[in-house]
Amino acid sequence: MENFPLDWHFLTFFGDSMLLLPTAFILFLVLLSSATTRRAGWQWGFIFGGVGAIVCASKLAFIGWGIGSAEYDFTGFSGHSALSASIWPAFLWLISAGSRPLLRRIAVLLGYLLPLAIGWSRLVIHVHSTSEVVTGLILGLSASTLFLLLQRRSSPPRLGAVKTLILLALPVLLMGHRQPAPTQSLLEKIAVTLADRERPYTRADLHNLLK
Repeated sequence: MENFPLDWHFLTFFGDSMLLLPTAFILFLVLLSSATTRRAGWQWGFIFGGVGAIVCASKLAFIGWGIGSAEYDFTGFSGHSALSASIWPAFLWLISAGSRPLLRRIAVLLGYLLPLAIGWSRLVIHVHSTSEVVTGLILGLSASTLFLLLQRRSSPPRLGAVKTLILLALPVLLMGHRQPAPTQSLLEKIAVTLADRERPYTRADLHNLLK
């Protein structure tokens, strides 16, 4: 696995907030643009926003105050895992909404499998612990499943060519750019300011508490 770092970094970008946050916002706007999907849009906004808030809160709690678990090597939910697991099932559900039922099921299944691969990539490139990835996936997949369950009694939305193109164009453009978002450094600045610390807590600090 260590012989293919570029492949794993390419895969992990599918969970980067530089890609996911704009995509989530476009998804939100597209759903709000039609009266038939407006309710789903607000549901999506609250659910995805809730996931983002929980992830940020867990990271700030550790970076600023050292709240984590040395036993489970936990310093906060994996944002790549949680956000990708919350958005890709919903995104592919919407993109495939006008397709045959079998194709829709396959698309949603891919939406569930992609975050699992992204979570695995975070482990391969050694940026998260197993507990952070697993809990992030559970959080995100629970959110996307809740959203899809809320839509089960509604007819699949018909986006039309223009809206479908808008939804697809942004991720494609961002994948070509592939510039990771400076999310971690921004959270560190916020946390140390709120906690009135000179430097952020690190994973090493967490494990040093056991010595």
